[in-house]
Amino acid sequence: MSLVELIAQADERGLAVSGLACLDRCVPLLGGDEEVLRPLWASLAEGAAADEWAQRLEQTRGTLDAAAGGEDEAVALAHRMLAAAPARRSAAGLREWADACSVAALRIHRLLDGPAAAADDAGTDLDDARREGRTAGVSPLLAAELRRQITVLELLSAHGPAGLRGALEVSTEGRRVLRAAVSRRSRRDG
Repeated sequence: MSLVELIAQADERGLAVSGLACLDRCVPLLGGDEEVLRPLWASLAEGAAADEWAQRLEQTRGTLDAAAGGEDEAVALAHRMLAAAPARRSAAGLREWADACSVAALRIHRLLDGPAAAADDAGTDLDDARREGRTAGVSPLLAAELRRQITVLELLSAHGPAGLRGALEVSTEGRRVLRAAVSRRSRRDG
């Protein structure tokens, strides 16, 4: 199934996890530490109170807004993902957010893959890649992010709430990859 189809079929928790996982992988751009989104992840666990998401989202925004640094396109995209997170966990709002986070995270990975890779990907339509699940002909960083997004949604679809841990592991790995890409870009540009 393509990424677009997986988002269209995901339930409320799957959508929240999908958006949060994209945001989590982009935390290095937001100036947050490895644990800054843990409270939001916990609010998606089975048995968490419905209002925990809104409270923890507000706390997270306060923390990451305080850590905000210089603004380039990738950083701005990551901040928009955080700002657009719906305070109320409804399927409609979460579906829109998960979809927007998916596109933003892919754009961020394209930007961080370096000028040569971005030029190679220039002819790649992200919407087509998301619809077709196609990674052929795209840069390695972008292809890996597309695969991670699909994997997160498949885990939640197949395992329900029990897939949350696996989704977090996929996100943690992706965050490390993105942190390395940010570091490479700093060395290249600095």
